[in-house]
Amino acid sequence: MNNLSFSELCCLFCCPPCPGKIASKLAFLPPDPTYTLMCDESGSRWTLHLSERADWQYSSREKDAIECFMTGTSKGNRIACMFVRCSPNAKYTLLFSHGNAVDLGQMSSFYIGLGSRINCNIFSYDYSGYGASSGKPTEKNLYADIEAAWLSLRTRYGIRPENVIIYGQSIGTVPSVDLAARYESAAVILHSPLTSGMRVAFPDTKKTYCFDAFPNIDKISKITSPVLIIHGTEDEVIDFSHGLALFERCQRPVEPLWVEGAGHNDVELYGQYLERLKQFVSQELVNL
Repeated sequence: MNNLSFSELCCLFCCPPCPGKIASKLAFLPPDPTYTLMCDESGSRWTLHLSERADWQYSSREKDAIECFMTGTSKGNRIACMFVRCSPNAKYTLLFSHGNAVDLGQMSSFYIGLGSRINCNIFSYDYSGYGASSGKPTEKNLYADIEAAWLSLRTRYGIRPENVIIYGQSIGTVPSVDLAARYESAAVILHSPLTSGMRVAFPDTKKTYCFDAFPNIDKISKITSPVLIIHGTEDEVIDFSHGLALFERCQRPVEPLWVEGAGHNDVELYGQYLERLKQFVSQELVNL
C-alpha cells in the first residue's frame, strides 16, 4: 500500500497537505484498463470488451451473464458498474468493492467463480480513475462512488437493503465501512481491512489525527448490521492487528475468519475462505 520512504512519510504526515493527497500517495494504484465499455446507438445498452490482461477464464455463456453500464456520482464523475448474475435463485447480492491494483476486467472471472460457489449475485464498480471510470481516485470520490453504486443497485435492479451484503476487500473496505455506517444491510464482510491510513504507515499510532485518511476504526462501531471480518495472519501489507482491532469495535460481530499463514493477496486460495462464506450466507444469516 505504501512505497514511500520513511523521510517522505514523515514529511507527508508532519506537514500534511490534506487527507485526499495522503490517500492518493499511500493507497491508489489504478492499473492500465483491462476492458472497455461500448455503448449502442440508443445509449442504453453497453457491451463489455475484455483485453487479454483481464485473464477471462470462462466461456461466452458466462460472459452473457454480466451486465455493465455507466452511472454518475455526486462528485461529477462517471463510474463503470458491473452486475454479475451468478445464480437465478440467489437471495443475496454482494455489493463488492475490490482491492487496489485491479479493475472490473481483472475481477470479472473471480466474481463469476465466487458468486456461483456461494449462491450470490455480485454487483461491483470501478472507483473514479479506475478502468472505464472518469475522474481521479481520492478518498472523497470513494465515498461518492459507492453511494452511486448503492443507488444503482436499489433503483435499477430493485434490490432491497435486506438482500444486500456489503463486501469490501483491502482499500475497498474504506467505502464499504463508510456506506455500512450510514445504511443498514443484510450483512457486511470486510476482507483484509485497514483501521486507517496513518496506522498502516505508522503501526504504533494510537489515535486518529484530523489529517488521517480512511478512518475505518472510527466508523465501524456505527455499523448495525452483522459484520464478518476475514484477515490473513501473515498479511504483509495491512497487518493482522488491523482486523483484530476492527473486530473488537463491532456492534454485531460474527465469528471471524483468521486465515493462518495467509498474506494480503492469497486469502482466497485457502479452502476455509469459501467454506466460511458459504456457511455465513446459507446458514448464519438466516438465523441473525
